[in-house]
Amino acid sequence: MKKIILAFLCIVSGLSGKAQLPNDSLEYRLRPDSARTGALYLSIHNFNFLRNYEFFNDFQDGYTLYGTQLEPQLAYYAHPKLLLTAGVHLRKDFGGRGIYRTYPLFSVKYQSGNSALINGVLEGNVQHRLIEPLYDVERKITNPVEYGTQFIVNKKSLFLDAFINWNNMIYKPSGEQEQIFAGLSSDITIKQTSKWRFSVPLQVMVFHQGGQIDTLDKPLKTYLNGAVGFKLKYYTEGLIKSVSTENYLVGFNDNSGVQQLPYKKGNAFYLNAGVESRLGNLILSYWNGNKYIASAGMPLFQSVSYKLGEEGYAEKKRELLIVRYAYQKQLIPDFYLDFRVEPVIDLASQGSKQLDFYHSFFLVYKHEFRLLK
Repeated sequence: MKKIILAFLCIVSGLSGKAQLPNDSLEYRLRPDSARTGALYLSIHNFNFLRNYEFFNDFQDGYTLYGTQLEPQLAYYAHPKLLLTAGVHLRKDFGGRGIYRTYPLFSVKYQSGNSALINGVLEGNVQHRLIEPLYDVERKITNPVEYGTQFIVNKKSLFLDAFINWNNMIYKPSGEQEQIFAGLSSDITIKQTSKWRFSVPLQVMVFHQGGQIDTLDKPLKTYLNGAVGFKLKYYTEGLIKSVSTENYLVGFNDNSGVQQLPYKKGNAFYLNAGVESRLGNLILSYWNGNKYIASAGMPLFQSVSYKLGEEGYAEKKRELLIVRYAYQKQLIPDFYLDFRVEPVIDLASQGSKQLDFYHSFFLVYKHEFRLLK
């Protein structure tokens, strides 16, 4: 084990990636545009997905998500700083009958300079730019639409995304509890030149479940996850575009009145090094977790099991080595291909096979067509 860690640290110092693969092609942000003021547009966002888990571990099931999502929206540019949108989200799973799920889409977006205030449908899931131990990339498929309020700053020296996602609303009478996700994702540039960039990311996720209607007898849940670290990226020319390292100290805290989880506090180290080239992105990730739990994080990183038949199973220590490769390309204007392979070596677990892997294949189309002016 010491040899593996030493080898990893040598790679970090020699390469100097990202904590996860870039999701630029998966992001889609509609914003006010002064050149479109008074115009009505039709926005089309089509996301095609194949995500397959060849998992035999004790923490996450092996399964396949395969299908397509379509989001047609009407976008009215009411003012140089104001955009109104309305549409529908449709998800079709291949092999399933009919449309699996639909969501109405309504939002109002105000933008002034580099800051945006959004109410309604958020620029959510992968667009929060949270690391996978805090926020699973799979939620782009399984939880594609988030409703609430969001404030975003996107400048050269600062990215900040503060949001409230009202996950479950309750009405009178109600036997359910309300569910709320709140988060903060930020990346502060400390120093940047034409050759390199150094920044400090700070990320927080809070999950709260409660309510005061018919569920006062049920215990409240409040879970807090956070991560802080540093990023260093060096830009090159030729076949290799850049080399970088991204490293985090990650934490978990259960602030519930009644403890229902096996652990109240946890922490982890998340170390990453990688290369971006014309042939794709290659990242080596090392995870060392102790009693770590996350309400929206990928189950693979956690100390409690999310696997069917393994409910209640927990391992205090989690140690993973992940190799990530992705090939991402814009095939034609507005149409993107994204292919990923991510083998995982479980270095600590005694009850599962040592090697798992998961892979993804995404096709994304996103464009706006003017209807009226």
